[in-house]
Amino acid sequence: MTPFNLHSEVVQSAIDQLSNEQSYRSVCHRHYQDQLMPSIQVLEKIVGLAREIIFPGYFGDSSIRPESIHYYIGVNTERLYALLSEQIFAGLCFSCVNPDEFNKEDKRTRAHGYAADFISQLPEVRRVLATDVEAAFVGDPAAMSKGEVIFCYPAIRAITNYRIAHTLVQIGVPLIPRIISEMAHSETGIDIHPMAVIGESFAIDHGTGVVIGATSIIGKNVKLFQGVTLGAKSFPLDKDGNPIKGIPRHPIIEDNVVIYAQATILGRITVGANSVIGGNVWVTNNVAPHSKVLQFKPRDTFYTEGGGI
Repeated sequence: MTPFNLHSEVVQSAIDQLSNEQSYRSVCHRHYQDQLMPSIQVLEKIVGLAREIIFPGYFGDSSIRPESIHYYIGVNTERLYALLSEQIFAGLCFSCVNPDEFNKEDKRTRAHGYAADFISQLPEVRRVLATDVEAAFVGDPAAMSKGEVIFCYPAIRAITNYRIAHTLVQIGVPLIPRIISEMAHSETGIDIHPMAVIGESFAIDHGTGVVIGATSIIGKNVKLFQGVTLGAKSFPLDKDGNPIKGIPRHPIIEDNVVIYAQATILGRITVGANSVIGGNVWVTNNVAPHSKVLQFKPRDTFYTEGGGI
């Protein structure tokens, strides 16, 4: 008798329980004919192609030359368009709950339009990412070159994924942007929701443990250190006791702000321009422009200069 036969009744009982509709109803996604599911593997290829286009010479074929770059960009952009169109279509399919109301050809047409809109935004994505690279290079004495920043820094990887995903959000693409941002989260430990609005020259030093919530708004030339949280204090509930979605609940960080390691900033508050938030502080009220929020010992746990919190 094989080991499986010895335990076949136990295994069969588990199969019967797992196959019971009451067991899987809340965690099963219903597939309909000719409707695709998004693919993590293909989305990784898409992000890789976008990185090759945005930062030519660093990823993929590193032997490109000025005389061949137009061909190189063209080939990669055509591949990106084809793959992204299919994945956007899969994202549109994912939201289908009634196949009789799902117009497949209309969704494919929309997916191709979204992909074209995204590609049209790539020059601007590159321009903004160049400011992020500059901010990381200028702000880190350990950085020997901008090339090192592009090639090695996990924060640039996470910010690149965010800028790609945020562009897709702005176009109106469902689901796919969140997958792309979570890919970077898994790889770098930096969690940036694709709906957050982040200005140019954005820098994250070290980065692990940074959390930026969906309704956060960050101005230009802002720098965060590891472990910073831009989060929500609480979630208002509707009459049925369910969280109300989509309301602004995360901080607004104005221009030229520095937030040091492990600072936690919660709720729809504003940290004014040119302020410094020290490490390990907990901020739940507005911070006036040009303020410093610091921890002090032995008497005061923290205080501010230039304005209250």
